[in-house]
Amino acid sequence: MKKIRFIIFVCAIFVSCIKINLFEKQAVIPSQQWFYNDVPEFSFHIDDTTSLYNVYIVLRHTDLYQYNNIWLRVGLKTPKDSIHFQNINVILGTDSKGWQGTGMDDIFEVRKNISAAPFTFKTAGDYTFSVAQIMRENPLNYILNVGIRIEKVNM
Repeated sequence: MKKIRFIIFVCAIFVSCIKINLFEKQAVIPSQQWFYNDVPEFSFHIDDTTSLYNVYIVLRHTDLYQYNNIWLRVGLKTPKDSIHFQNINVILGTDSKGWQGTGMDDIFEVRKNISAAPFTFKTAGDYTFSVAQIMRENPLNYILNVGIRIEKVNM
């Protein structure tokens, strides 16, 4: 029994010393109705400008969502206060194969990379991502959460 406690103690110390190279934050969409003027923002700090990063959109929706995709306008504000926008078509499923991502009961979560290849943040400092829905429907129903996930690429 003492040996098991010691192993658990050593593992806890080892795990607590590992630096996690990850940022993930999500915003709740009130009443599952995403309006055009509801634009969640996600701020984070970058120190390492030499590493590559994968940036993902994380989206949760219910099975009642009426489309196979969602169009998003993603903005990135840099430490130099410049803002860059891109429109992204996030495929959520197909009629033949159903919803993509992971699901439990009637809720599905999908994580999609917003760029074809990893990229670098060129300047150290604070960055802010904003995410707006730009579908033709306002409000867009049955969206639960939207978020950003940033992972440092291990080389």
